[in-house]
Amino acid sequence: MADNVRFTLNDKPVEIVGISPVTTLLDWLRDHRGLRGTKEGCAEGDCGACTVVLEREGRCDAVNSCIVLLGQLDGQSVRTVEGLRGAEGGPHPVQTAMAEADATQCGFCTPGFVMSALAYASGGGTTDPDAIHDALAGNLCRCTGYRPIVEAMTRISGLAVEPPTPSAAAPRSRSMAVDDAFFAPRSLNELLALRAAHPEALLLAGGTDLGLLASRERKPPKAVIHLMHVPELTAISATPDKITIGAATTYEAAAPALIEAFPALRAYLSRLGSRQIRNMGTIGGNIGTASPIGDMPPVLLALEASLTLVSQRGTRDIPLDDFFLDYRKTALAPDEVIQSLSMPRLWEGETFHCDKVSKRRDQDISTVAGAYRVRIRNGKIEDARLAFGGMAATPRRAHVAEAALLKDGFAAAIAAVESDFKPVDDWRGSAAYRLQVAANLLRRLELRVAEPGRVLEVEAL
Repeated sequence: MADNVRFTLNDKPVEIVGISPVTTLLDWLRDHRGLRGTKEGCAEGDCGACTVVLEREGRCDAVNSCIVLLGQLDGQSVRTVEGLRGAEGGPHPVQTAMAEADATQCGFCTPGFVMSALAYASGGGTTDPDAIHDALAGNLCRCTGYRPIVEAMTRISGLAVEPPTPSAAAPRSRSMAVDDAFFAPRSLNELLALRAAHPEALLLAGGTDLGLLASRERKPPKAVIHLMHVPELTAISATPDKITIGAATTYEAAAPALIEAFPALRAYLSRLGSRQIRNMGTIGGNIGTASPIGDMPPVLLALEASLTLVSQRGTRDIPLDDFFLDYRKTALAPDEVIQSLSMPRLWEGETFHCDKVSKRRDQDISTVAGAYRVRIRNGKIEDARLAFGGMAATPRRAHVAEAALLKDGFAAAIAAVESDFKPVDDWRGSAAYRLQVAANLLRRLELRVAEPGRVLEVEAL
């Protein structure tokens, strides 16, 4: 017997009947519930006009409803701008702060800002400008009225926000199947059985990429296997030697472990995507998509990451270096899934840095991404792993440049970049530009190694 998706919407339980589970939450809210405060701006998770809040595990997470599928919400609790109420039914304090700061102009984007502000306040947001900027990076104001919006965010910092109410639709203890189109296993064995039985089904983790099929492309997938309820795929473990992160772990959940082990990732992850994207997007999804311009693969290549792949046939470990075969092609077999990825911690004498170059600072895909792990002993570089994205059909290490660096130093490594990569021209940057950027990033790495205390970030000058 087929299941129906059940979740809580603005404190009331709902059950989805007769509507495809691969419908976007945004379309369902507007077309089937008449809740039109949530807007469509870009339909790809960039502008934030569609922001709603998921209330889960005692916290509020802002997410883009335009790329969240209904099936992903089973057992969860959703709040839209229509679900905000203050004392005695009046405006919510966040809404009051926005109004008193004159933080609205045309109003189209305002509901999305309000929901991002709600999530920020509920998480104990402060008046720190950088924290406010990060919280608002996923919301665009078409009237350029950011100053009063930032003022409103300052007013709500430290605001006492009631904790989310428990979801009326309790999470299932068994796997869910909706019309042979949406499967949500609750164990690794169930997942592997579904993967073997439905090799044509698309694997869905956070949906920040796959969700575009239903939103922007209007071609929702015919069959989906949702990974986020499988405990083995969301586990994080750390030892003195390495960290291991489940493939379906969100960036937000993985960030503390990653930043503790590799501090350079703090700034990098803040530019990987907005909070809305990091609350849903997963590292395993970024790897499995195999985009040549994905932000995390160059980082993981430099950090010597390995993957654990599982199927009903067994388990195998594979270096990430061997996983990417060609453009959007990987070594993942049709019956396999990525269970986790592991990275060794930095050895004594090792340093790690990473850079992202894009047309916009926030909310943009990389033109070139670079990551570098270098081991130095007695003033001499003994080992180096240099990896780049946006320079080839796959994320790749710069093997020729690595060898040149070890033999003859940075000048030789910079000159060797052209031997490693033959990038293409596209609207994000020409081949010549990409080669120059990669060379310049290695020059920046040289300065970092030579003068560790030197400030090299443009925005910090």
